Amino acid sequence: MITVERALQKFGSPVYVRKQIVHNRHVVEGLEAKGAIFVDELDEVPAGALVIFSAHGISPAVREEADARGLRSIDATCPLVTKVHNEAKRFAGQGLPILLIGHDGHEEVEGTTGEAPDSIVLIQHPDDVDKLDLPADQPVAWLTQTTLSVDETAQTVGKLRDRFPQLVDPPSDDICYATQNRQDAVKQIAAHSDLVIVVGSRNSSNSVRLVEVALEAGARAAFRVDDASEIDPAWLESVNEIGVTSGASVPERLVDGVLDRLVELGFPPAVEERLVDESLSFALPPQLRKHDTRRRR
Repeated sequence: MITVERALQKFGSPVYVRKQIVHNRHVVEGLEAKGAIFVDELDEVPAGALVIFSAHGISPAVREEADARGLRSIDATCPLVTKVHNEAKRFAGQGLPILLIGHDGHEEVEGTTGEAPDSIVLIQHPDDVDKLDLPADQPVAWLTQTTLSVDETAQTVGKLRDRFPQLVDPPSDDICYATQNRQDAVKQIAAHSDLVIVVGSRNSSNSVRLVEVALEAGARAAFRVDDASEIDPAWLESVNEIGVTSGASVPERLVDGVLDRLVELGFPPAVEERLVDESLSFALPPQLRKHDTRRRR
């Protein structure tokens, strides 16, 4: 989101964005109002225009197409996604089949697969492991879509390890810290909540998963809303305690709006439960960084 805003400030509108920069309707609509134009594919971008690649990453073929059409580009790929891309290329270079745990059709999965299309097989469910046509004694590597969680991948990785004794792990954790932290937090609040409200858009896989996690963790009911206007007062009947959380890409103002609406409906002001402080931050793309022009001696 910040990348698109900075690009609009520096280069003016329009700025084209391939795919949604993040999976949140309000963020996308807000950027559109400022002059961003979201497209599905590069053939919708005029020759020579500026295009931003979303946080979910792209395949080499998309990058080549942008270069061939003379598009100016800014890569806003999340560094964690870039790390997975690099691991895919390294494993493929070693001749290892790669089992990618993720969701079919997700932009991140498409981008990672594009790095080594002849080496990657998608695993969407633990049962997919039994359908793999690979020798059990063959070394194979596994990777994961970053917006899954440790819980979501654990069963699949366990089955892979049972099936392939020579399974090769990625060198370090590829799970998005924001996704994992939110799932850990919702487990904490769901255990003592009659209702959990998750703020996030329907195409945000981590937001949808938070609803499932809340129910698994003991909440009597859980619903996802884009904003406060979607709260159904009927949900609140016979409810004493409500937990509120949000997906990883949700602006704070939308969460505040939900909390204010609950106060309007008769609930007391929220009490924050803090599980972890998130201090990790990533640098902006090079084209948008402020450079220090002072002379150095």
